[in-house]
Parts: sequence; structure tokens; C-alpha cells
Amino acid sequence: MKITLVTATYNRANLLPRLYDSIRDNYRTHKDIEWIIIDDGSSDNTKELVSKWIKSEKFDIKYYYQDNAGKMSAINNGMKYVTGDVVFEVDSDDYLEKEALKIVNEDYEKLDNKNVYGILYKTRLIGKDTTVTNMDNKVFKLFEIHNKYEYDFDMKLTFISDIRKKYEYKLEHNEKFVTEARTYYKMDQDYDGLLFKDKDIVVAEYQEDGYSNNIKNIFKKYPYGYYEYFKEALSYCTKDNVTRKRRLYLVKQYILFSYLTKKSKKDCINNVSGYNKKLVRLLVIPGYIKSKRF
Repeated sequence: MKITLVTATYNRANLLPRLYDSIRDNYRTHKDIEWIIIDDGSSDNTKELVSKWIKSEKFDIKYYYQDNAGKMSAINNGMKYVTGDVVFEVDSDDYLEKEALKIVNEDYEKLDNKNVYGILYKTRLIGKDTTVTNMDNKVFKLFEIHNKYEYDFDMKLTFISDIRKKYEYKLEHNEKFVTEARTYYKMDQDYDGLLFKDKDIVVAEYQEDGYSNNIKNIFKKYPYGYYEYFKEALSYCTKDNVTRKRRLYLVKQYILFSYLTKKSKKDCINNVSGYNKKLVRLLVIPGYIKSKRF
């Protein structure tokens, strides 16, 4: 089974060798792989570095350059070149666990649920416990993992390529970023979900200039994608798939991004329905006041 790794990178020539070394190490135990690198307008020596690897390596490395348009655009472009049976994204500051690709291959070979869109693993985050209970070998929708079970661990989603390539990260108003969950929640609507395996396959070490450490600035810089994300998330809520705490969180975030995208209070209320609309109507005025301070 061929596995494709897709990496979007921007001025990370100092970190890419660690990921490269981990892929080389994995090649010893699973050889049918390809690594697609989308350079999102780097000005460092990324191209020269990757060119050396392409010339010297036995496994397939493909390099593509684009003018800077953001990670999500880069991943969308990278998916066009995927030829593997299984695909997943690996950030430039990540690296693979030993025998990770062998594990992924074996798990997909045993996959018997024909209506899942992939397998969900854990990411081992340096300095953080990733213990998970009562999930192994069960199928979950990602929306419910976040909003019904409220599991808090770093995840690595792997996908059946033919399914993943049907979906894109949808960007709004020429923004360069949107949360990946917006796309994955849409996939939840069409399939049973993801099979969870209680295994670490990737190690992550968040960087000072990365998205995870700059989330407040990301919110302010790219509000339109987040507005659509939270509006859509509320439309997926039912009586059974979201906790009261998480529904309230989604409503509050929806109001925040309604304010940041300059929606009127009336539009903020009318763009949702059902019980969510009642909550929005109750909270929109204090929410807009708080959002103004934000």
C-alpha cells in the first residue's frame, strides 16, 4: 500500500532535515512511499536542500513551489499530486515516530469498515501527556470527538486518498488560513467517521512562529473563515452530538466572528436556526460588547 506524506513549508529549512531523517528511517520498514513538499514562497535555502535529497534518495520526493498563499492553499495544491492509497499531512516542524508508516500500512490493510474516510492516530506533543481512554478501535466523527466527548489530545488524521482528494480547505475573502476542522466536519456528514487507533505516529514541537502559538492573532487576521466554520459547526449540532458546554462555546465564538466580520446583530441572529438562534439572541448584545474589547 502506497502512503503519501504532504508537507507545506515556509522558511523552515532549519527544521525540514529532522522530518526528512525520520522519513528515511521509516523507509527501512515501509518502502512504498512518496513525500510531496509544497514550498509556500520560502526565501531561505529550502529549494536547494530538497533538491539534494531528491538526487540522493531512493524514495520518491516531489517538490513544488508557489508564491506565498498560506498553508491551506499549499496543501490544496499538494493534494493534486498525490498518487498514494493513503495520505496525510506532516507539518514541517513534525517528525515521524519509528515504524510509523509500517503501522499505518498494517492498520489500513486490516480496515474493514467501507464507510470511514480514514484512521485517526495521536500526535505526541513534546511536554504534554496524550493519554486517551475508551477510544481504541472505535469509529468516531471528528465533530463528536471535539463537541460530544470533548477529548483533548493532539491528533493526526490519515485519509483514504480517493476520499480526501474530493475535499479542499475552503478559504474566504482571500485569507491564507482556516481551521482544518471545517473540512473534516464536512467529511463527517458524508461518512461514518474515522477509526481511532491509540498509537502515536507523529511527534510535534510547536514553534514560536507557528499557528498554534499565535491563535489570537490568527483569529483577528483571518476572521471570515472562522465565521463560516463556527456557523457551519452550529448547523451540525443536534440534541445528542454536542454537550451544553461545547454548544455554548460554539455560540460564543460564532458571535465573536460575526462581530469581527462586521455582521449586524440582526444578521448574526438570523444566520442560525433552532435552539442555537435562541442562544444567539440571548447572548448577542453582551457578546458584541465583549468582542469589541477583544
